Amino acid sequence: MPFRIIRADITKVSADAIINAANSSLMGGWGVDGAIHRAAGAGLLEECRTLGGCKTGQAKATKGYDMDCRYIIHTVGPVWRGGNDGEEALLRSCYRNSLALAKKLGCESAAFPLVSAGIYGYPKRAAIEVAESEVRRFLENDEMDITLVVFDRASFEISSERYSDISRYIDDAYAEAAKMRERRRTVEMNSAFAAAEKSKKCRFFGAKAKSAEPAHLMAECCEEAVPAEEMFADRDESFSQALLRMIDERGMTDVEAYKRANIDRKLFSKIRSDIHYKPKKQTALAFAVALKLSLAETELLLARAGFALSNSLDFDLIVKYHITHGIYDIYEINDALFRFDQTLLGQT
Repeated sequence: MPFRIIRADITKVSADAIINAANSSLMGGWGVDGAIHRAAGAGLLEECRTLGGCKTGQAKATKGYDMDCRYIIHTVGPVWRGGNDGEEALLRSCYRNSLALAKKLGCESAAFPLVSAGIYGYPKRAAIEVAESEVRRFLENDEMDITLVVFDRASFEISSERYSDISRYIDDAYAEAAKMRERRRTVEMNSAFAAAEKSKKCRFFGAKAKSAEPAHLMAECCEEAVPAEEMFADRDESFSQALLRMIDERGMTDVEAYKRANIDRKLFSKIRSDIHYKPKKQTALAFAVALKLSLAETELLLARAGFALSNSLDFDLIVKYHITHGIYDIYEINDALFRFDQTLLGQT
């Protein structure tokens, strides 16, 4: 998908370009910078010696050497000095210049660390917001798979208020689901005898029907026999048909739809060209968010793909929380999913 967040060691990530949170000398250092220099090998340091350093907010490229990438793009983030020394503008420049350079080099994928959020002290939540907004801005006009690599999931902050609110929502849903299971168990026990009696009756008429009009007698007994041609004459539209219809009804273009859903253009082309395309659940939900569907509309779209929302799954409940609260920003939803260790929307 165009943008994803993963918890990993960036030196182990495969991409056309790996972005290094470097210092201005480009000679290596602590944290991500030192790890990348160690992973890339001595050749990286030798090439960096020829670059003459790099200014804060700028970006320069070298070969990938021993890392699984074509290029290493070195960008120098700002040191946090309280927020009144132009830090945000400089951090935004890091992402913009790195992405522009990756595009110029013909890269189709790029992986970033959380620039300046380590020893440079930039607040992590603010650093995440800068990274996501700059990636979003870039992807409005360009195609590239971009990964934000976070070493420690717990350090990936969402507001404590929203984290607590989502946690309560999940706990309440689990409690309600437990009550529903108990009610269902009681109903099933009470109806067991009636079901058994009905089964006996059906078997009795079924035996008689062997010598006379079986379809007619079975219809009288169970009222379930429906001719096959009638069952398939009124089939629901497929997921692909439903999705394309909803996009048209909302006056959206295909590009708007798949970009808002954080879906790759190639995947959307498959969905459009194959009426029977079966998406993953996170893909179907990504389009529900992109189209700003209500919870009921979301359930209908999911049903076209053979899925349903469950109150027994954290992933489903987190998405339901955001839809019911009118939050349709897929980046914001994915932040929460990542923080709760769930699959992200749009991921393929």
